Amino acid sequence: MGRGAEPGMVLEIEDLCVELSIEGRWVRAVDHVSLSIRRGEVLGLVGESGSGKSLTALSIPRLLPDNGRIVSGAVRLLGEDVRGQSEQAMNRLRARSVAMIFQNPTTYLNPVLRVGAQIAEAFEVNPDLLDGPASPRGISAREARRRAWRKSIEYLRLVQIPDAERVARQYPFELSGGMQQRVVIAMALARQPDLVIADEITTALDVTVQAQILGLLSELRRATGMTLLLITHDMGIVAQLADRVAVMYSGSIVECADVRSLFRQPRHPYAKALLETVPVIRGNRTVFRPIPGTMPPLTDPPGGCRFHPRCPDVLARCAGVKPDSVHLEPGHMVACHLYGAR
Repeated sequence: MGRGAEPGMVLEIEDLCVELSIEGRWVRAVDHVSLSIRRGEVLGLVGESGSGKSLTALSIPRLLPDNGRIVSGAVRLLGEDVRGQSEQAMNRLRARSVAMIFQNPTTYLNPVLRVGAQIAEAFEVNPDLLDGPASPRGISAREARRRAWRKSIEYLRLVQIPDAERVARQYPFELSGGMQQRVVIAMALARQPDLVIADEITTALDVTVQAQILGLLSELRRATGMTLLLITHDMGIVAQLADRVAVMYSGSIVECADVRSLFRQPRHPYAKALLETVPVIRGNRTVFRPIPGTMPPLTDPPGGCRFHPRCPDVLARCAGVKPDSVHLEPGHMVACHLYGAR
């Protein structure tokens, strides 16, 4: 654990600001975001598309797009700020400490390699994961490959893939979308990372497979104690998996609380609006309320609170003054003028 790390804390993001180069100028896409995740915890990061969730996540392993840059703030993984690490050190961190599960597994899997071989790469990068403290050192390359293949099959079984030995010999195109996503989850877990980042991992799947993947994540969490940053726009997924939830709008965190408190009594108007988008079955009808308006463009954001053009509770000062973050109670933060005036 690096110096300055709070005991049990895996990730600490403090006042993170990220800019993107759009139409020849730099615009603020992530604006003074602060988050933390303790070991074994699941934090849900929620918001509409374009709110800055994925950019925040990509800042952790420093995998921002070519037109992106971190301009200020700190991203501490196990107490070490990734902004001060060399590229060589970051490669080690990406290989072992943090794993990402992306939305579309077909773009993540190599189409010309068998899935078992792709999982086995984790043990080639980190031989200690293969050997273990009690295993003999100095084994042959052939024996190392054999053990890596066997471990790959173990992880396929861990993610509940039936007939894992057969699937390990298959190519990605021979598997369904749900099976491919399970393989990607196995690849992430094989590295035994300190932090797993799951970015909209059920969006491309049908409803039945979504439920299976969510059930799998819940079981894996109980079995492995993984620490998870869960990025989604679906409040139902957050209710099922998360311990805490951070609500993000147009680059900023507008509310953060434990999941029970937020679902029972959301404070920020945007958090309330997100919860109202969750479909409810009434008789033979499915009822939900969409949020009026759209996310503001990064190139021309409104002044003050960026949600104020869509807010049903807008005040006069919302258009000109950005609200400060207010701690309503321990662990519950909201950035809204409805509470800042107290």
